[in-house]
Amino acid sequence: MLDVKLWLFLMLQIVNGMAHSQTFLTNVYFFPGTGSDERLFSKINLPVGFEAKYIAYPVPEKKQTMASYAVLLAQQIDTTQPFVLIGTSIGGMLCTELTDQLQPLKTIIISSAKCRSELPRHYRFQRYIPINKLFGARAIKVLSPIAQAVVEPDRNKHKATFKAMLKAKHPKFLKRAVHMIIYWKRVNYDKSIIHIHGTKDHTLPLRNISPSFIIKDGSHMMTLTRGEEISAILHGILTNK
Repeated sequence: MLDVKLWLFLMLQIVNGMAHSQTFLTNVYFFPGTGSDERLFSKINLPVGFEAKYIAYPVPEKKQTMASYAVLLAQQIDTTQPFVLIGTSIGGMLCTELTDQLQPLKTIIISSAKCRSELPRHYRFQRYIPINKLFGARAIKVLSPIAQAVVEPDRNKHKATFKAMLKAKHPKFLKRAVHMIIYWKRVNYDKSIIHIHGTKDHTLPLRNISPSFIIKDGSHMMTLTRGEEISAILHGILTNK
């Protein structure tokens, strides 16, 4: 019969070996743009040791603010484990809000804005003359693919994917997301936020932005259309190289 002490010793060695061999992952939470979902990040590759998680957007309440919506989304984040926030377009704005509320290892925004002064004039203008209220939710959904193709022709490189993502969006989400951007109140932002932006972003023009990294000829859609270049930058940021 195996000695009890020897048995306990062997079991302890097995448990210790399992603990040392276990790989602890850092969760990376991806926040898509208004007209997209997790498919936007399909070309993004993370370094070893990082695991992708995708935030799902429920339909906001009527006149919901960016800050209160960010609080709602925070419920999807496991703050007991190390985590990173990465957001595109409105997703980056939400990440900016959450950086004040949570303690991410890093916050990285792509084709986005860190505060309302980085928004183009037509967004700020609508705070006083709300042209967006002239269009109902269904009209906005019908017009969105047309506007997207005109403003950001780069989307034609993955036209089917962008159309499918927009089609999957609830009309009220699109309308209320626009409302959140127009009435975004943020003036200041955490200076540790890393901002990647393209020179041909027509939705959020570079002239209003103070980026950390600039992608030459990168459009508002570059998270998908220039995924390899974005991934290379993310690898450097996440591994501190």
